[in-house]
Amino acid sequence: MVSEFNLQVEENSDRLDRYLAEELPDLSRSRIQQLIEQGNVQLNNQVCTSKKINIKVGDRITLEIPEAQPLELQAEEIPLDILYEDDQIIILNKPAGLVVHPAPGHPDGTLVNALLAHCPNLPGIGGVQRPGIVHRLDKDTTGAIAIAKTDIAYQSLQAQLQAKTARREYLGVVYGAPKTESGIIDLPIGRNPQDRKKMAVIPIEKGGRSAVTHWRVLERLGNYTLVHFQLETGRTHQIRVHSTKIGHPIVGDPVYGSGRSVGVNLPGQALHAWRLKVQHPISEDVIEVTASPPQTFTTLLEVLRRRSAISS
Repeated sequence: MVSEFNLQVEENSDRLDRYLAEELPDLSRSRIQQLIEQGNVQLNNQVCTSKKINIKVGDRITLEIPEAQPLELQAEEIPLDILYEDDQIIILNKPAGLVVHPAPGHPDGTLVNALLAHCPNLPGIGGVQRPGIVHRLDKDTTGAIAIAKTDIAYQSLQAQLQAKTARREYLGVVYGAPKTESGIIDLPIGRNPQDRKKMAVIPIEKGGRSAVTHWRVLERLGNYTLVHFQLETGRTHQIRVHSTKIGHPIVGDPVYGSGRSVGVNLPGQALHAWRLKVQHPISEDVIEVTASPPQTFTTLLEVLRRRSAISS
């Protein structure tokens, strides 16, 4: 299915690609340039393959995004920790180190490959590239993730996430001691202009998207804190970026963290998707699951509790 965007220019802009990048922040500048070069952009009903062409007020732009070429997805027998399953959805406790879906650099060995072995009818749900996937967890973030097994379930779960009725709660261990017991971080997030692989707090007018994280302290552990996070929005790396921005990065975060060792061998950031609450797409019953944190997470807490007790 081809996605189409129709835009009417309201302000003069020096370049077509810059204008589209500002109007469509979900697309990278390089992706937009590629679409222009491939003839997927029309300027005033004429195909335009020049990314540098100047545009002016009143110009009409049509951008078509062709359907992604499907990856050669292979079913792989990878063990799954199933928290809930019926004929519509499956909710899993994802381990650290497991990438959710195939991408450059991770062509196989992903959660999607495992799901294809477990759910043979999964291909095609929500698009072949990421069958059934409605939300993601970072590679080294553990915990509850819901996957749709039918198109009806896919549409329902997507709608719940967009309407913010799905409840996603996380546990995280952060550096430092927050001055208050709870708070709300309301800072927009977008691609880091210096490093496209990273996210950052970016103003809305420069392409950032609204991002809201609620947090409260669960346990103070000396110079570390166990925090409960609840997502209002679901931007890429949202909790990790927000925590770092307020001066309390997630322990063990290799990208946004402090780099300080805590003396515990962690596979990545100490962040766990602890509880997930959604409405069943057919029965409309509330499904709430709690995912047990991995051993490394509980070991970290035990070590920090001992240290805190000794120093107090």
